[in-house]
Amino acid sequence: MEIYSSIVGFFQNGGFFMYPVILVLAAGLAIAVERYMYLSTTQTRSNALWKEVTPFIKDGEYVEAEAITSESKSALGTILTYGLNRIKTARRRDDIERSMEESLMEVMPQLEKRTHYLATFANIATLLGLLGTIIGLIRAFTAVSGANPAEKADLLSASISVAMNTTAFGLIVAIPLLLMHAVLQTKTTEIIDSLEMASVKFLNTVGERRADGDS
Repeated sequence: MEIYSSIVGFFQNGGFFMYPVILVLAAGLAIAVERYMYLSTTQTRSNALWKEVTPFIKDGEYVEAEAITSESKSALGTILTYGLNRIKTARRRDDIERSMEESLMEVMPQLEKRTHYLATFANIATLLGLLGTIIGLIRAFTAVSGANPAEKADLLSASISVAMNTTAFGLIVAIPLLLMHAVLQTKTTEIIDSLEMASVKFLNTVGERRADGDS
C-alpha cells in the first residue's frame, strides 16, 4: 500500500506533462504487443509451411506445393507462391529468383510496419519529460521570487525535486520503449533472414531437379 501511495504521489507531483507521457507509453505498449504477436505468428506459420511444403518441392510436385502456399497467410507462403508460379514460364534460375525478390520486397514493409514508432515515442517521452521539468523550474523560481528570504532555499529545493519528476518519468518510459524497439528489430531481421534462406533453399532444390531432368 505504501508503494502504491508513493507511485500516486510521484505521478501527482509531476504535473500536467505526466499525462502526455502516459499516453505515449500506452501507445508504445499497444504497438509493441501487436507487433510482437504479429511477428511471432508470422514466424510460426512460415516454419510450419516450410516443413509442410518441402517434400512436394523436392519431389517436383509444384502444383500441389502452390496449392498449399497460396492458401497460407504467412510471409513465406507469399514468396513461395511467386516462385512456384514463375516456374511455369521461366526456364532460368535468375528469372525465378527475381520474382521471389520482388515478393520479398512486398513482404518486408508488413514485417517492419510501425516498429520504428517505438524509437520515436521514446524520444517524445524524453522531450516531454524535459519540457515538463523546465516549465516546473520556471514556475518554481517565479513562486519563490516573492517569498521570505529565509524560506527561499527550502521552497526552491522542494519545487525542483517536484519538477524533476517529469524528467524521471519520461526516462522511465523511454528506456523500455527503446528496449522493445531493439527486440522487435532483432526479431524482424531474424524473420527476413529466414525468408531469404528459405528462398535460396527453394531455388537450389528446383535447380537440382532441373539438372537431374536434363541429364
